[in-house]
Amino acid sequence: MSTKLFSELGLTPEILKAIDKLGFEQASPIQSAAIPILLTGKDIVGQSMTGSGKTAAFAIPAIEKVVPTLRAVQVLILCPTRELAVQVAEEVHKLAFFKRGITALPIYGGQSYERQFLGLRQGAQIVIGTPGRVMDHMRRGSLRLDTIKMVILDEADVMLNMGFRDDIETILKDAPKERQTVFFSATMPRPIRDLIEKYSRDPENVKIEQKEMTVPTVEQIYYEVDRRYKMDLLTRLIDLHDLKLGIIFCNTKRMVDDLVDQLEAQGYMADRLHGDMNQAQRDRVMNKFRKSGLEFLVATDIAARGIDVDDIQVVFNYDLPYDGEDYVHRIGRTGRAGRAGRAITFVSGRELFQIRNIERFTNTRIQRGKIPTADEVHEARASVFLDKLRATLTAAEFKKQDHLVERLLEEGFNSTDIASALIHMLKGGGEEAAAKPAREEISAPPARSERPDYRDSRPPDRGERPRYDDRREERPRRQDDRPMRDDRSVRAPSRPVEKVTPWQPAAPRPAKVVTPPPAKPIVPVAPVIKAAPEIQPAAEIQPAAVQTFSDEQILASVKPAPVAPVEVMAKPGSKIKPDRKTPANQTRLHMNVGEEMGIAPIDVVNSIAGETGLPGKVVGKVDVRERHLFVDVASEHANGIIAKLNRAELKGHKLKVKTA
Repeated sequence: MSTKLFSELGLTPEILKAIDKLGFEQASPIQSAAIPILLTGKDIVGQSMTGSGKTAAFAIPAIEKVVPTLRAVQVLILCPTRELAVQVAEEVHKLAFFKRGITALPIYGGQSYERQFLGLRQGAQIVIGTPGRVMDHMRRGSLRLDTIKMVILDEADVMLNMGFRDDIETILKDAPKERQTVFFSATMPRPIRDLIEKYSRDPENVKIEQKEMTVPTVEQIYYEVDRRYKMDLLTRLIDLHDLKLGIIFCNTKRMVDDLVDQLEAQGYMADRLHGDMNQAQRDRVMNKFRKSGLEFLVATDIAARGIDVDDIQVVFNYDLPYDGEDYVHRIGRTGRAGRAGRAITFVSGRELFQIRNIERFTNTRIQRGKIPTADEVHEARASVFLDKLRATLTAAEFKKQDHLVERLLEEGFNSTDIASALIHMLKGGGEEAAAKPAREEISAPPARSERPDYRDSRPPDRGERPRYDDRREERPRRQDDRPMRDDRSVRAPSRPVEKVTPWQPAAPRPAKVVTPPPAKPIVPVAPVIKAAPEIQPAAEIQPAAVQTFSDEQILASVKPAPVAPVEVMAKPGSKIKPDRKTPANQTRLHMNVGEEMGIAPIDVVNSIAGETGLPGKVVGKVDVRERHLFVDVASEHANGIIAKLNRAELKGHKLKVKTA
C-alpha cells in the first residue's frame, strides 16, 4: 500500500505543526489509508499489525472532529488495558498540543476516582478508557454519552478475548446512533465481525496487505537494548566489525539530527538525509556518500527512497520501522547485486514483539545478537591494526629507517622493545586507535537478563553530583582565599593599616613634619599603602610585594580581623561564585581535575589544543579550583572538545568533561 506525506492528508495547520514537532513527515500505510476516510465521517474497520502507527491513524481524525468550545465528551476511545489507555492518551496529548481548548482524559481501573471525576467535570472532550471503568462512570452518572460523535475500539480482538463483549455492547447501545464507529484490530475473528455488522453503518475496510518477502543475501540480527544505550552499542558494533560504509535509519527528523551530531562528535564521518532538506542539499549528500566521502548516512524512510549505492556494508535500524514493508525496504539497501550484506536492528521493551511480526512478514528468521564486551571490541581493533600493519609489511611500500633503528640498537634497546614502542606511539597518537579506546570504558548495553547489572553501572555517574554539590559547599571558603580581587579586597588592607599604628600614635611626628623637610614624615606612610620595596625597615610589608602572584601569600599578609566581614557577607547567600560571566559565544565546561592534581590553566589549554588540534584561541578563561575546574570554550567547538577530552588523560588523571 502506498504512503503519503501528512501534508497531503488535508489536516489543519495545528495538527501538522504538532506532527512536525514530533519529527514525523511521512504517514505510515495504515495512516495514509485511514485518515482521509475518517475525516469524511464514514465508519471504518482497520486491520494492521501492532506498532504500525494505527494510534495516530484514529487519534488525528478524532482531534479534528472535536469542537473546542463544547466542554463535553465528544470522542470515546476504548482500550483493553490500562497501559494501552495511558499510551494512547499520551499520543493524543502530543497531537493536540497546538489545538487550544482540547482536553484528553484517561480513565482506567487502579486510578483514583476523584481525579477522574474532576477531569470529567472540567469538560474533557476525549476520553480514553478501559471498558470496565467506563461502565462504572456511566452507572455513577459521571460520564454521559449524549454528545458522543465518535467511538473507537482499539485492539478490539484483545478486548473480546478478555471478556469485555457485554460491556462493549452496553457502551455502543448507549451512544448516539448518529455516531461514527471505528474498529481497529490485528485479526478479524467471527465475534468481531458480528459486532461490526451490528453496530456500524456501511463501514469502509482498510487492510494492510502483507506479501511474502525474503532477503536471502542479507544477514539479519537484532539486539535488545535500552533506548539510552543505543548510541553506545552502535559505536561498539561499528568498531567491532570495522564498518566503513553504512546507512542508519531513524523514524524522525529530530533523531536523525541528534544522531549525526553525536557521531560527528565521536570522530565518525556522518551526514543526514531527511525531508527538511532541499533537493540541492540531498544531491550534495548523496554524491558525497556515493564517492565514499562519508562513512555513515543517517536518514528517514522518506528521504531514503531511491538510494542505490553499491558496496553498502551494513544497514542499522536505529529505530524499529513501522511495519514489515518498511523493514524490507530498508535492509534492501545492502546486499545488492548478489553481494552479502548485514542488517542490524535495535529493539527495546515491547518492540520485541514487533520483531516477531516482521519475521512472519518476511518469512525470515532474525537472529538475536549478543552485545559485544569491551574486551571483544579491543581485540577486534587490535586485529584490524595488525591486518593493516601486515599489509604494509607485505607490500614493502615504506621508507627504510635502518639508520634510526641502528642508533637505538647501539644505545642498548632491543628490537622487540623498539617495535613495541613504535606501535604504542602509533596507537596512542593516531586518530584510528587513540580516539576510540575510551569507548571501552562504556558498559555494554545488556540483554534483558543483564539489565540489573547495567543499572548498577549507572549510579556512579549520578553519584558524582552529590560530590559536585559538596565541592560547591566549599566555594565560600575558596572565595575567602581571594579577598584581594573585588571591592571588599580593596577595603580589607585599609583596615589593618589603621590598626597597625606604630607610626601614627607618636604625637611628636606631626610636629616634626613642620620643622624638617615635609618628605620625612610622609615617607613612612607611603610604603604601607603602596607597598614600596625601597623601604627596608618595614619587614612586614615585604609579602605585599608578592601579593599578585600567590593566593596563599595574600592570605598570609592579611590579618584575621578583616577577613571576618568577608566571611559573614559570603555565607548567607551560599552562592559564592567568581565574579565572571561566560561570554555569549562561549560554553562553560566542567572538568574533574584541579589544583590538588597539580593542574594549572596552561595544562588545560595545552590538553585541548593537543587532543582536538584546535588553536588556543578557542579557549577562554580557565578557573582552576581545588578538585575541579571550569573552562570557557568556543560554543561551536564545545561538543567536539567534550568528545575528545573524555578519551584523554591530564597528568595521569582520566578526564570527565561536561557542560557546566
